[in-house]
Amino acid sequence: MKRRARQKPSRPRHLKLSLPATSANLGPAFDAAALAFDLFLKIDAQTAHDFSVVAQGRDAEACNRVDNHLIFTTYREVLRSQGKPIPPLALKIENEIPIGKGCGSSAAARLAGIALAVRFGRLHWNDVRIVGEASQREHHADNAAACWMGGLAVARMSSDSEASIASIAPKGKWPLLLAVPDEELSTELARRVLPAQYSRADAVSNVQNSMLLLSAFVQGRPDLLTLALEDRLHEPFRAHACPLLPALQRMADSGILGVALSGAGPSVLIFLNPKANLNRVTQQIRAHLTAERLTAELIRANITQRGGRSLFGKSR
Repeated sequence: MKRRARQKPSRPRHLKLSLPATSANLGPAFDAAALAFDLFLKIDAQTAHDFSVVAQGRDAEACNRVDNHLIFTTYREVLRSQGKPIPPLALKIENEIPIGKGCGSSAAARLAGIALAVRFGRLHWNDVRIVGEASQREHHADNAAACWMGGLAVARMSSDSEASIASIAPKGKWPLLLAVPDEELSTELARRVLPAQYSRADAVSNVQNSMLLLSAFVQGRPDLLTLALEDRLHEPFRAHACPLLPALQRMADSGILGVALSGAGPSVLIFLNPKANLNRVTQQIRAHLTAERLTAELIRANITQRGGRSLFGKSR
């Protein structure tokens, strides 16, 4: 009786991804923690004869450019580094994430490129390897971890470039408003304004507040946020380039629990009291910003547990 020849598994031809926006740093949790929220970069990818992209949604014009596209660039670089063929892809993109505004758009794009390389290059990488690869390229392990894992992510990179990540599901409801200005702010510029050294008092304050912030999410204690979001390591130095932050910090309203720069700015993440009237608070914020001669798009959001990996294991 003849043995049947083993058939090689067919190469994957299709992958759907949904990667959430993220806010890193979270006040005192500088370069350590990030939240994923329910604005998504949605991608439908198929193998094709040539690279192409059709995008709709936010910043569609930027997403439609095939040349120097961050998703394609990352995809090619990963496959090339692993000695794998580079099959061309046709992408359909629906984007909800503000680009260049501190909302994790580049982390989402890099993770998309890595996930596509893993799937179409049959790399068999696990979550830690995927997040680690994104962290090395993005230099923000917290953003990468939250985008891929969802929820609240705490992350660090070791000296040998290995990612250590923890994913936490915050307890209770955490309604958010994202205040997005018209102008962009490069992460490189935001980094340049930071001092090379800090006092021990400032370092201790941030350690205390970041631990208090983590406890607030784990225990479902929104009442802790006002104090826990106080930062001394990055926000005071970036405030002049991110005028929305000091303006919103000056608001004394029971509907706002606290505010923090989203990533390196210029957008600001506003934590709202779950018991407050969201429409009224939103109107008060708009009126306050108008009085401060500032404008911003106010986007309602919620923390999401749906990270990029949620669809990754299900697509074919």
